[in-house]
Amino acid sequence: MVKKLVIALLGIFLVYGGSMDSGFAAEKILKVGVGDAIDSDAGVFARKFKEIVEKQTNGTVEVQIFPNCSLGDEGEMFQNVRRGTLDMACIGVGNAVPFISPLGVYTLPYLLTNDEEVVKATTGDLFKYFNDVSIKRGGVRILGHCYTNFRHLTNSVRPVTRLEDIKGLKIRVPASKINVATYQAWGANPVPMGWAETFTALQQGVVDGQDNPYVVNYTTKIHEVQKYLTELHHQYSLQPLFIGEKHFKNMTPELQAVLIDAGMQAQMYILEWQKKNSQKAREAMEKAGLQISTLEDETEWENLARAVWPEFYNFVGGKEVIDMVTAAIAK
Repeated sequence: MVKKLVIALLGIFLVYGGSMDSGFAAEKILKVGVGDAIDSDAGVFARKFKEIVEKQTNGTVEVQIFPNCSLGDEGEMFQNVRRGTLDMACIGVGNAVPFISPLGVYTLPYLLTNDEEVVKATTGDLFKYFNDVSIKRGGVRILGHCYTNFRHLTNSVRPVTRLEDIKGLKIRVPASKINVATYQAWGANPVPMGWAETFTALQQGVVDGQDNPYVVNYTTKIHEVQKYLTELHHQYSLQPLFIGEKHFKNMTPELQAVLIDAGMQAQMYILEWQKKNSQKAREAMEKAGLQISTLEDETEWENLARAVWPEFYNFVGGKEVIDMVTAAIAK
């Protein structure tokens, strides 16, 4: 079903310039900050975006990628994109929520439960809605979403297979109220922290654990500082590619069309890439000694997590926004 959606969407998005043969008089360099490693989902997404942009502009536009938060933490990169001092950034959506609260819908626990629902929530009318909100509320445009799969819990203290196992664990979370409330509902001690600080904090025991998808965990070498991983399905990790709206509007219409098309093509490309490579990353970490568990009582986790939703109705723009998303993904 997902493959059919991708094929259909490709035909739609190509109208934004996929077949353009644009020529630009002067060389232009666009810098893209990425929070994760170059061989992570986001790094692969950014490389695909670069390939498409440079091909469609006949090499007159160069895209430079700066992975591993080398241009600053994800929150800092987001702010610089808003200011126009950084061209673009691909960051975890949770790190954008403090600046654009309606994007918190994407982080509501157990809202999106499979690839098909995620695609529906990030394309078509819903893509337009959240893109418009991002422009109005944050001054940034979403060029595309990097799909990185479900965020799985890691820790260095004990295997987590039941709800009582997470009690009291210090878990690093993005600086999003929804992430904090979710872990508090489970009895953990969530610690909001920038992604660039997380590996060192895990290494030094400042926090016990964190959550991220398989490829992010593997390419960040989380398995070198964590002993246990538990498969959770509470949040599907999205990493939008943001560009400042004022910066975007100052570009030529031809380049705008190229960037929009490249973002959408990269979004569809990474959907299939991450599904293939998530399993490879899982196997590699398990071979390296990471102990992987599944939950025996995830229904209890889901019930407690969903109970926090009403706290955030106003935060994300009203219950009607959540209803709009649930109605769209149910079709």
